[in-house]
Amino acid sequence: MKLNARHLTVDLYNCKNSQLTDIDLIKKTLKSSLSQNGASLIGLCCEQVEDDHHALMGILEEGHISLQVYSDLKYVAMDIFLCKEDAQPEAISKAMRSFFKPDKTKTTLLKRGDFTTLKEIKPKVKTHVAPLRKIHNTGAKVIRILAHRNNK
Repeated sequence: MKLNARHLTVDLYNCKNSQLTDIDLIKKTLKSSLSQNGASLIGLCCEQVEDDHHALMGILEEGHISLQVYSDLKYVAMDIFLCKEDAQPEAISKAMRSFFKPDKTKTTLLKRGDFTTLKEIKPKVKTHVAPLRKIHNTGAKVIRILAHRNNK
């Protein structure tokens, strides 16, 4: 099986849309954006985490989408994960950006599920020796202190 998944993370800063607290409108816009861009929504849940923080999670046939909406900060964090070769998470992101109207955005695209390089991946081995030295040094100090006390 070939899997070319794309994971787009988007930070939306200083959103100008005054309707950041209208979760029903955000859900409606999200559903419309997904539908217009060929994503099949299976389920959508929304939880109010704090007074100014809502978490939305959409399960798609192709992957998932999540939004963390912080109305007081005028900030939205969005993750779009799509598992199709012709996936276009950027199109969904663009539609949501036009709704939220941020001053600045930061996007990161990760390509996931690349099995061709799996043989080239080597495990990282990290050895940290400093604690052993500290134990040795502490032991030596204790011996010196005890020897000093015995010499008195």
